[in-house]
Amino acid sequence: MEVAEEFPEDFRCPISLEVMTDPVILSSGHTFDRHSIQRWLDSGNRTCPVTNLPLPPSPSLIPNYALRSLISSFLAARRPPHSAAPASTLTFLACLSFPSDVASLSSVLRLAQCGGAAGRRLVTDSGAVAVLLRHAAATDRPDLQDLSLRALLHLSLDGDDARLGLVAEGALDPVVTALSPGCSSSSALASTLLTSLAVVEVNKATIGAHPFAIPRLAALLRDGDARERREATTALYELCKFADNRRRAVRAGAVPPLVRLVREGSERAVRVLGLLAKCREGKDEMRKTIGFVKALAEALRAGSPRAIEHGLLALNLVCSESKDMALEAIEEGGLQLCSLLFCDLNQKTRKNAMELALTLQNANQFS
Repeated sequence: MEVAEEFPEDFRCPISLEVMTDPVILSSGHTFDRHSIQRWLDSGNRTCPVTNLPLPPSPSLIPNYALRSLISSFLAARRPPHSAAPASTLTFLACLSFPSDVASLSSVLRLAQCGGAAGRRLVTDSGAVAVLLRHAAATDRPDLQDLSLRALLHLSLDGDDARLGLVAEGALDPVVTALSPGCSSSSALASTLLTSLAVVEVNKATIGAHPFAIPRLAALLRDGDARERREATTALYELCKFADNRRRAVRAGAVPPLVRLVREGSERAVRVLGLLAKCREGKDEMRKTIGFVKALAEALRAGSPRAIEHGLLALNLVCSESKDMALEAIEEGGLQLCSLLFCDLNQKTRKNAMELALTLQNANQFS
């Protein structure tokens, strides 16, 4: 694309060649867009894409705030002035107030959804976000709440600066208020919005520190309908990439409903358990949860490749510290399942299968 040529070369990810939205520094010292390098690592690669030199087993991704600021400033300088928007649109946004109505909020949603980056900036810079946030917390008007949450979700998709800006404007309280089991549309939208906001690393910590965010997501896992459970699981997966949030999710009671979701075939629930098993509280809770080993064994038999990879990890982390769980895994056919996965194309899956097999063999030997 011609426009891409106008950007400094350092702004583009060496993998995707696109302008980076979330630049992170790999341990090799090179910077990549987070999505691209995470996909590279998730595929089992353990070398730097630029130097081809080996990386540590669990390479850290350090946010490159300086470069992200440079990119944001560069993009801001290229934006057209707001005067390019129709005067009627500017007037409408300037007059928007709380309480609003369906027609007005529908117009804001259309602007955020279909107006492109310029439309989303108009909504953000006009002060309309404050009105949307008040309606997002107003459970007495679910129609207006739904429209507001949809508009906020589209605004959050405008990049990391937009996500940081929404949290800075106080989005967490009203969004968490909308996390109420039984209000399928609004609670599911609120969960999806939290997932989007949590893409930014610092927001993961901020959301997790909110006293009700993770507990209400865990409540949706227990009591929500199918859509609410699915979106809450996705939000927890993104949030629990931050280590401190894993303990919060365990304390909120997330493990038993996650195990139930695994039995129902949820790949994302397996992946969340893989994260929670990395903390002491998570392993302890999984050992106490009836049906944990059986559910994970079934995921290894019939799950997707990602579910198998994370299921092996979770089982090994738990069984390596519990002989009883290891023997139960053997009874569920764990050793045979591992042997079938030794030749898997995914490097992580092969590694996890070998480690689990070793754990089970050791437990069987000394039983």
